[in-house]
Amino acid sequence: QVQVVESGGGLVQAGGSLRLSCAASGSILSINAMGWYRQAPGKQRELVAIITWGGSTNYADSVKGRFTISRDNAKNTVYLQMNSLNPEDTAVYYCNADVILRIGVRQLNNWGQGTQVTVSS
Repeated sequence: QVQVVESGGGLVQAGGSLRLSCAASGSILSINAMGWYRQAPGKQRELVAIITWGGSTNYADSVKGRFTISRDNAKNTVYLQMNSLNPEDTAVYYCNADVILRIGVRQLNNWGQGTQVTVSS
């Protein structure tokens, strides 16, 4: 069983910053990638940023230059530094872990419970 736990959400004024953390634990042999997704009210969940355990990153166009994803391999943890936040960034942010449980067995859909980020204008 894999557990994914996010932390770090909250309320911030426009222009402010927040840092989200996400840790994966459990019966994990290795991690392929971890990513942050968000879902605003009435909208579909969308990719925000993703990082492979080799260090490759990919960002949504809307956050490029403002958000930075990073990882700590030893802690199976990924971070999302969010700067220059605006009200359009308000959403529940979810973390996903793409892991290898044992040789030849990959499990992609390991989601956290989500953390609320609210940006006031």
